[in-house]
Amino acid sequence: MFLKLITITVVMISFLYGGTTLKPGDEAPAFELKDGQGKTHKLSDYKGKVVALYFYPKDDTPGCTAQACNLRDNYSLLQDSGIVVLGVSYDDSTSHQEFSKKYDLPFPLLSDTKKEVAAAYGAKGTLTGFFVSERKTFLIGKDGKIMHVFDDVETGNHTAQIMAVLKEEK
Repeated sequence: MFLKLITITVVMISFLYGGTTLKPGDEAPAFELKDGQGKTHKLSDYKGKVVALYFYPKDDTPGCTAQACNLRDNYSLLQDSGIVVLGVSYDDSTSHQEFSKKYDLPFPLLSDTKKEVAAAYGAKGTLTGFFVSERKTFLIGKDGKIMHVFDDVETGNHTAQIMAVLKEEK
């Protein structure tokens, strides 16, 4: 009985707080978030460009640092391929500013402190979604539609994952 109650509770929480499940072809939800320098970024700012919108749990943690540094180390390849990189977590602007400076990150990290954008993209998660977002990346096409969803992000090899999908799309 107790196990059944826990299962029902988890399902209800997932339904209430898990957000939307986006798939290729869906319109990417609009957003407006600030980066570590206080600059506002809107998805509409990047219309006509391919956007790698990556959600990650927390600044300056091992997996998140590996992912950010992999994208940093391959940033020129991503840019040359016409990809805009935007990172998103629940951390505030000050945390993003420190994380970006510490690792010399060349792309914006956006603060989703209200967790609304993560929810809209289905990256809020369930139980842990109250504290950190899920690690997911959405490749958004020039037309504003989802091209690909990375649910299984390889933090140390994420650029290669993105480039492989981009190559398939061409």
